[in-house]
Parts: sequence; C-alpha cells; structure tokens
Amino acid sequence: MEYSFTVNGHPNVTSMHGTTFEITKDKEIGLTADCIIGVSSKVSMEDIPKEILNAIRKSNSKVTIMLETENSQDEIHGFGHPELTLDHPTDMVYRKSDFKCSRTLMINADKAACDLDKQLIKDLKQAKNLNVTIIVE
Repeated sequence: MEYSFTVNGHPNVTSMHGTTFEITKDKEIGLTADCIIGVSSKVSMEDIPKEILNAIRKSNSKVTIMLETENSQDEIHGFGHPELTLDHPTDMVYRKSDFKCSRTLMINADKAACDLDKQLIKDLKQAKNLNVTIIVE
C-alpha cells in the first residue's frame, strides 16, 4: 500500500538533525530548522488516505519512505505503531527514536536528516521539488 505527494525544497534546508527529518506545510523555514527537508506541502497527515493511516497504526507495521529529486533518491525504513495519532495539521516527523506525538508518522527509522543522500539535500537547498512516497507493509 503506498501514497505519494510532492513538496518543495528551500534554500535554508541544512539537513543536520541527528534523530529526525520533517516535512511541513509551512512555506518558510529558518536556518535553525535543521530537521526540515521539505516545505509548502499541500498534504498533511489529515490528507493521507485512511487505509494508509490505519496500516501505519497496526502493530509491527513496516514503513518505507522514498524521497526523490531530479538528481537523487533515498530510502528510509522504520515502523508505525498503534499509539500514533497521525493527526497533526501541518507537520510530518520521521524519527529514529520511538517518541510518539501528533507530529510523528514513523518511529525507529534507520535515517535522520543528517543521514540523507548529500545530492538529495543539495537539490533541496536549490528549492527543487521532492517527491515523497509512503509505503506500508
């Protein structure tokens, strides 16, 4: 089961955060927003089809995130959890930890912002589009 959407990069993407990466509906970010890799998303968790959200909430659900720009791609693996509310109106956070809040879409991820492909981050700093695909098994 999968769902795809597109967000924008931003010149202030630094991708230095060591435990998370984030996509937001916000249009602007500062240099201190070191986990945000995508902005101006037209999609929030409220827009993701219910069957995808329900699959993420199942015990032992495996979640894969595919990130793709015109010059690069990366793949992140993690897990869903029954305690995820998946209802934040603007932000989607992918975490290496098992911390859960309304902004969390995936826990125990194998990559954070600082681990992402360097060409992908270079494209995002140039405000290129980022295609995001959520795959749930």
